[in-house]
Amino acid sequence: MELTAEGLDAATLERLLELVAREGMVEREQLVADATFEDLGIQSADMVVILMAIEEEFGVYIPVDGDLAEARTLGDFVKVLAARMKEGAA
Repeated sequence: MELTAEGLDAATLERLLELVAREGMVEREQLVADATFEDLGIQSADMVVILMAIEEEFGVYIPVDGDLAEARTLGDFVKVLAARMKEGAA
């Protein structure tokens, strides 16, 4: 299943996924919409590192609450990030 995110262009989405792959230490090919963090071997400590890297790379603050805390798949995670990044740019 291919990943998409409303409000993110293809280049930004690819940068985001490359960052998740690098910081989460997973192969880029594993990053599909229905992959769970458990499937990917990404632990909560890894998520903190990933979020910090996203904040640094994109210059946005990503609070870990509500929607983000409930994200179970990479697709859910990317949707929430896209919305937060859009809000941060507004």
